[in-house]
Amino acid sequence: MKYLIAGLGNIGEDYLNTRHNIGFIILDALAQEYKTIFSVQRHAYLAEIKIKGRHVYLIKPTTYMNLSGKAIKYWIEKENIPIENLLVVLDDVDLDTGILRLRQKGSGGTHNGLNHIIETLEHTEFSRLRVGIGKDFAKGFQVEYVLGKWTKSEEEIMLRQIPVAVDMIKSFVLAGPRITMNQYNNK
Repeated sequence: MKYLIAGLGNIGEDYLNTRHNIGFIILDALAQEYKTIFSVQRHAYLAEIKIKGRHVYLIKPTTYMNLSGKAIKYWIEKENIPIENLLVVLDDVDLDTGILRLRQKGSGGTHNGLNHIIETLEHTEFSRLRVGIGKDFAKGFQVEYVLGKWTKSEEEIMLRQIPVAVDMIKSFVLAGPRITMNQYNNK
């Protein structure tokens, strides 16, 4: 069984440790736990791990956030991964900092990366792990906020939540989205 876990973010030094790159940060933590590293591949940094016999491809798209669908579509098709085995990990301004929510389907809302994935895959029924980054910004300053660095208090919250997000990804692979949602959502 094959799975594709796509952590969203932007490549480059300017985006390291920004709120918008939480998908990259969580996948880095997962790869580190399995003692593997990412290599540059087509449209993404790629790492491969095995979770109890299941082959899991981890990608961090190099297409930049707003074109994330291009990388995800390429890897789903290349590795022949069913849409139900796709999990997208992304930031969400509509959730308080550190809140983790797994959903099996839905719209992209105001998230351009998620909207591009939906548009490219022509599908809304794929799982996504939404990671709350809060919305402590003035009207019209969302871009600056999501591309901004974590505050000290936000960083402390996220350092506690990143291992939980990693556990949620492993649960998604081993137990499926419904059990994972029941176990972790609303905690």
